[in-house]
Amino acid sequence: MEQQPAISDYAFLSDSRSGALVGRDGSIDWWCPRRFDGASVFGRLLDPRAGHFRVAPVDLGGPGYRMERAYQPDTLVLRTVHHTPQGSVAVTDTLAAEIGARAHEMGMNSPAVLIRVVEGLTGRVRMALEFMPRPEYGLLTPYLHEQPDGGVVARAGPAVLALRAGDLPLRAGRDRVTHEFEVSVGQVIGMDVAFGETYGDPPARLDPVATLAETTRAWEAYRETHGYTGRYPELVRHSATVLAGLTYARSGAVAAALTTSLPERIGGDRNYDYRYSWLRDFSMTMRALWVAACPTEASRLFAWVARSIGRIGEDPVPVLFGLEGERDLSEHHCTHLRGYADSRPVRIGNDAWRQRQLDVPGEVISSVYRLRDYLGATFDLELREMVLGLVEQVAATWHLPDRGMWETRDIERHYLSSKVLCWVTMDRGVRLADRLGEGADPARWARVRDEIRDVVLREGWNERIGAYTGAFGSVELDASALFLPVVRFLPANDPRMRATIELVERELGTDSGLVRRWSSDPAGFMLCSFWLVECLAMAGEQRRAEELFERVVGNANDVGLFSEQIDLVTGAQLGNTPQALSHIGLINAAWRLTEPGSF
Repeated sequence: MEQQPAISDYAFLSDSRSGALVGRDGSIDWWCPRRFDGASVFGRLLDPRAGHFRVAPVDLGGPGYRMERAYQPDTLVLRTVHHTPQGSVAVTDTLAAEIGARAHEMGMNSPAVLIRVVEGLTGRVRMALEFMPRPEYGLLTPYLHEQPDGGVVARAGPAVLALRAGDLPLRAGRDRVTHEFEVSVGQVIGMDVAFGETYGDPPARLDPVATLAETTRAWEAYRETHGYTGRYPELVRHSATVLAGLTYARSGAVAAALTTSLPERIGGDRNYDYRYSWLRDFSMTMRALWVAACPTEASRLFAWVARSIGRIGEDPVPVLFGLEGERDLSEHHCTHLRGYADSRPVRIGNDAWRQRQLDVPGEVISSVYRLRDYLGATFDLELREMVLGLVEQVAATWHLPDRGMWETRDIERHYLSSKVLCWVTMDRGVRLADRLGEGADPARWARVRDEIRDVVLREGWNERIGAYTGAFGSVELDASALFLPVVRFLPANDPRMRATIELVERELGTDSGLVRRWSSDPAGFMLCSFWLVECLAMAGEQRRAEELFERVVGNANDVGLFSEQIDLVTGAQLGNTPQALSHIGLINAAWRLTEPGSF
């Protein structure tokens, strides 16, 4: 059975409409060209039979072979250099930007074209190409048709893919294209795979070499519009570029990750679809965009939230939406896919949209408060109605149990983090009251806010273990308690909060600096690790916070990407990748180390 590449083997390509993953072996193993949460045409990531597009030396991995790769500075354009005994060759990969797009225009009309440019550097290297598209998550095997220009067109179901490889005369096999060719020093071969729709626009025709140069300029221009003056600037700039790559440009929504169903534990069943945008992540995302990007990204993301939520009624606001504001994200299983390293099920959709998540309004209202001056002294009607609706909903429901930050699929509980975010909703609502018109009731809201605070301080503290725990009445320590100082519910040097931070670090922390979510969690959770950095910095322990930050960021792969979690035994990355929250956590922690009293 084919060995599965490690999650950390993959680099990320993006056109701010869709994304692709390319492995160290030169294989594109994931691409959903219609948009991030669309169906894949290359899905080897989840099953060897689900499609890929590989370009690499014939003797890849043989004696004398070595490889090095890196992104072009401030871009998601990846250059991989293969060194063989016969010579060296570079393969540069990108998803094409639309011609002329600059800064925030990038991704608005992406042509859905995958570019691969092969360049001979020394000697003469024999290369192998294998093109095996499998649309609809591997359900379809397309018909392949040779073209007069030497290319091949693949058609199946709703998808059309046109492969061109310069002057190489490609031949269509029954279910794939395979071809070997030699590259000499100075020779350049431009390849592209263009996506089109069977009953829509045909695949675009682009010059791969010229488009590569244009896409590189588009990314560079994007980064030139953003400034960051804090600590660890290279790490922050790269994480901001990753966030830009995970942003669906047409709406401004940030996908939680590029992938679905990469497991939290190999062979386990906690494999979820993260290709949507979570409101729970909203305030953290806004902080990161504000620090490392510019107000345009933050305000566009806020506008997307307002439109997605719509008029607020009695039903809870969903924790996540589709990238264009879709609410119903009902989950189903792809039983034909074996899953990453036999980790099943493979899920499409995410049923967490059905859960009651009481922390969601707090994330949104906190972001409104952060942007209050940018949004104006008087909010427009839709914004006022959204804020009033969220505050009133929390005032009426904060006492109910919910599923909590980690979206448990068992019973509802009174989770500490959910109650604290209810307090945030009421507190920020009071502070925003003068911008909300006649519907605001700050005196009543303040009474509810104070009641929530009293309940949290009384019920959230567990005297037996000497810490705030994950849920009322529980003795289970939970790293979500680290969020309390971040949202300014309690200062980090409050005696009980300080005790909680120390206990989390001692009981849930590891020698590598990683923090588990709870005691039985088999992996370190990147976001929680960065929360601990923030807590230490806010508590005045700057040196320890810096040392922890530097240990945690050492878990990135060779091109600076983080998944969701890290295996504590092997150090392997786990979970969906690249994970927005991990990169968001890095940005916010770096800024906290720059300005401990910020936010």
